[in-house]
Amino acid sequence: MDKEKLVQQFPAINLLIDEPLKYYTFTKTGGPADVLAFPETAEEAEELVLYCRNHDIPWLVLGNASNLIVRDGGIRGLVIMLLSMDQINVTDNTVEVQAGARLIDTSYAALDASLSGLEFACGIPGSVGGAVFMNAGAYGGEIKDVFASSDVLMPDGTVQTFSNQDMDFSYRNSIIQVRHGIILNARFSLQEGQHHFIKERMDELTYLRESKQPLEYPSCGSVFKRPPGHFTGQLIQEAGLQGLQWGGAQVSNKHAGFIINLDGATATDYVELIGHIQEVIKEKFDVDLQTEVRIIGEEVNETMVDKNQK
Repeated sequence: MDKEKLVQQFPAINLLIDEPLKYYTFTKTGGPADVLAFPETAEEAEELVLYCRNHDIPWLVLGNASNLIVRDGGIRGLVIMLLSMDQINVTDNTVEVQAGARLIDTSYAALDASLSGLEFACGIPGSVGGAVFMNAGAYGGEIKDVFASSDVLMPDGTVQTFSNQDMDFSYRNSIIQVRHGIILNARFSLQEGQHHFIKERMDELTYLRESKQPLEYPSCGSVFKRPPGHFTGQLIQEAGLQGLQWGGAQVSNKHAGFIINLDGATATDYVELIGHIQEVIKEKFDVDLQTEVRIIGEEVNETMVDKNQK
């Protein structure tokens, strides 16, 4: 891929060459993107995808990289981040949001309008597009509970509207993970409520999150999906893995379901520690831990050095 040519093709769009993704991921790890793009409109995103399609350039969309690990070798081709597409509009009981808006900000926009249904999302750090993509949820609520529709830019360059039923939502999953489209926006259907009751619930959930999660350190959020019949954090604790450090990454002492960047961790530290946890849990409890965090990108082209467990 001719990186300079790609950048020159879109002078109106902010495009960065060989940009380290560790500047954007919540773990503060990750190698460079060949080219990183920040479109400000759906039309700009569509132009980028069509150009890549017509020139056989691989492309990938990231939300705000909260529940994500980018390997240290980075990502080839074009990486599109929708952070500049962040408008939020409220009309009657519907909140329409561009994909790059933060889900937290969306929940507070609903609060300002005295609309109930997004209280569970007040502490989820992802973008709206990423939240829809993975059917994000917390404290008994999920995106599927309030989702009405999204406009999705498909790999062939067309834009299709997906309803709640079309999305085929399940636990941390949606049809978009298979169809590989770009979620451009989302519309949420909420219920009228009383402002003070909505705020009271959001304050309660914020307190629970801040008291139980290691928010003072970089992390990718909840690493593993909850296995049927078990609690992930409890399994990790019972396996004696809480506090385990692998390179600069550590299983959080505050919440065993989180891995924090304690001391200059690399993505390789994260990936190897995740693999180690999965092996131990399988051996001790015959439980297969599946990752909730997405792991993408390439390994570094060098001999990997084993990390010392401390």
